[in-house]
Parts: sequence; C-alpha cells; structure tokens
Amino acid sequence: MAVHIRLSRAGAKKHPFYRIVVADQRAARNGRFLEHIGTYDPTREPVHFTVNAERLAFWKSKGALASATVDKLLKRQAKIAAAAATEAK
Repeated sequence: MAVHIRLSRAGAKKHPFYRIVVADQRAARNGRFLEHIGTYDPTREPVHFTVNAERLAFWKSKGALASATVDKLLKRQAKIAAAAATEAK
C-alpha cells in the first residue's frame, strides 16, 4: 500500500480550506484517509499553514511520500521558520 501526504479540500465554493492528510494513494481526494496532520488556509492573510511535525516525521519514516503541493508548502514553511530564527538573533 503506497501512502501519500496530500491535501483534502474542504470549505465553501470559492472559499477553499484544505486539510493535510495521510492517505492511501488509491483513495479519492476527499475520501478515506489514515490521519489528519495539519491544515492550510490560502484565503487568510498571511496564509495559514499548520502541520504536526512529529506525525509528519513519523509518516515519512514509514515511507509516505508528500505530494508536490504539500512538499512546496513544507519548504516554504521551513524557509519562513529559518528567516524568523535568524531575525530573532
């Protein structure tokens, strides 16, 4: 069973809200998932992105692959965190 970390769409029409879920690759986009590990809200300013880093690391250690979009969001979040850390010094 191939496991992916991907976005699941929620929210109203033209007001998207996404959940970051761990799911079998064969499951539908908004279908069955194994675990909900975070959220992404692109409509907020600044964009709201949260993820449970401990669970993300656990699933990646088990071989789960992040989708291209989730991977991009994680890299962006890491970049923001690094900038905030250097700014705090």
